[in-house]
Amino acid sequence: MAKLKITETVLRDAHQSLLATRMSMDEMRPILSTMDKIGFYSAECWGGATFDSCIRFLNEDPWERLRILRKEMPNTKLQMLFRGQNMLGYRHYADDLVEYFVQKSIANGIDIIRIFDALNDIRNLQTAIKAANKEKGHAQVAISYTLGEVFTHEYYMDYAKRIQEAGADSICIKDMAALLTPYEAESLVRDIKSVVDIPVQLHTHYTSGLACMCIMKAVEAGVDAVDTAMSPLALGTSHAPTESIVATFQGTEYDTGLDLVKLNEVRDYFMGLRKKYIDNGLLDPSMLATNTNALLYQVPGGMLSNLLSQLKQAGKADQLEDVLKEVPKVRKDSGFPPLVTPTSQIVGTQAVFNVIMGERYKTVTKEFKGLVKGEYGKTPVDIDPEFRKKILGSEEPIDCRPADLLQPEFETMKKECAEWTEQEEDVLTYAMFPKVAPNFFKKRRDKKYGVDGEHSDAANKVHPV
Repeated sequence: MAKLKITETVLRDAHQSLLATRMSMDEMRPILSTMDKIGFYSAECWGGATFDSCIRFLNEDPWERLRILRKEMPNTKLQMLFRGQNMLGYRHYADDLVEYFVQKSIANGIDIIRIFDALNDIRNLQTAIKAANKEKGHAQVAISYTLGEVFTHEYYMDYAKRIQEAGADSICIKDMAALLTPYEAESLVRDIKSVVDIPVQLHTHYTSGLACMCIMKAVEAGVDAVDTAMSPLALGTSHAPTESIVATFQGTEYDTGLDLVKLNEVRDYFMGLRKKYIDNGLLDPSMLATNTNALLYQVPGGMLSNLLSQLKQAGKADQLEDVLKEVPKVRKDSGFPPLVTPTSQIVGTQAVFNVIMGERYKTVTKEFKGLVKGEYGKTPVDIDPEFRKKILGSEEPIDCRPADLLQPEFETMKKECAEWTEQEEDVLTYAMFPKVAPNFFKKRRDKKYGVDGEHSDAANKVHPV
């Protein structure tokens, strides 16, 4: 048995889970060279919501963040989370943009791209996998783990085989809603490992309090790598603590080879940041509590709080139990989508409408209609044609890969943002966030040329891509 590999998430998913992705580059930078000497298999530090947060809240160029991370951590593989055909935005993008994004991510320093799709539709992953292969990056494809009558081990084993055939370098079991239990983790890893030859990694959250035990059983079943977070930003909706997992396997055949004394130096630094986040209100201590609602209702914790919030706004908070009973029905009607972003919000909101209107599907949201139509891809189970017709009316469903209906977008985006472009990557930033990016570009220009920089010749010069 090879030693257990550790992917450290403190620079991305840990702070995304606990403090809405607000850790800045200035806060990361002082500890990066120390982290680089630890010997992590990889540092998950980019992608996910970091891109949106950088330009919307932190006034940071996400591409520059990546270049700094690469410079400061030359010995550690850098890893990102990528939503397949959605890139890091909230719709499907044309293949030329997806290919360009993968190319630029790897060129700027990314080694491992973890690619996933909310519906586990392999068609929405193929362009990104091929692009990563072409650029000599590591394409890790994540299985969105969920519960439900169709999500058997056979379903996951079949998906794993298709992932390997599509050209992935490794597979990640992505349990973002903390629905895995320890013995389920053990048997799932064993079953998936029995049908593929590529490494398997486990990503699970601490929300339900089971993450450490899930990791232990998964490791005993032969999982190759696990995601953890430095302890000051672990637990709660984040991950199992890195130091605890390293200590667990010390002296065993799974020994990570990481040094707890060196890790303690990293811990001390993040303890200082944690105190700062609690003091300034960014980190709500209640986020660190265990929440077993996900195990009771089989819906992610974030989805549960969204449902309650919607009901409170409608003055119907007393109907939460009815909505929770309605969620599985709506999910069944819409082809059993895994409850992850964006499908968890789509299914949840429709369930709320069905309950508060007193009649199912009297009001249908635009997003639910899109899900049933096929705009997000193929659902795990075919939707009943009669139900589809009821929701869509005269509209024709989409049965092909959604991106097949999109024309190449790069040249259009390039023209639209030409006045702001200072680097080739800006076209991608604009394509994903066309409403937010111009404001960020303006602030960046003002900072570069002084407050009145937009009036200077240099600032008004169009930088060709």
